[in-house]
Amino acid sequence: MPLAVTSRLLIALALAIALAACSARYQTPVAMGGDDDDAVCQSRGYAQGSPEYVACRKDRDVQRNAATARADRRQRDLGEYMLNNPVRP
Repeated sequence: MPLAVTSRLLIALALAIALAACSARYQTPVAMGGDDDDAVCQSRGYAQGSPEYVACRKDRDVQRNAATARADRRQRDLGEYMLNNPVRP
């Protein structure tokens, strides 16, 4: 019996780890495309360290933060909607 319990526990632990790996909170939003900021700014012809390059990196950071804020706001709004409008079968 202890071997069966141990194997079930290991299977449950493996499933929990696999499911936890699928969820990550602060992932890059899809709107950003997941591109490497350095590669994107250099592909636009900006030399690393130039004022244009720094502005490009800042713009990408602002865009990423805005996309994350929008996603957080949508999630919060959905939660509030679900609380205020429960479906009763």
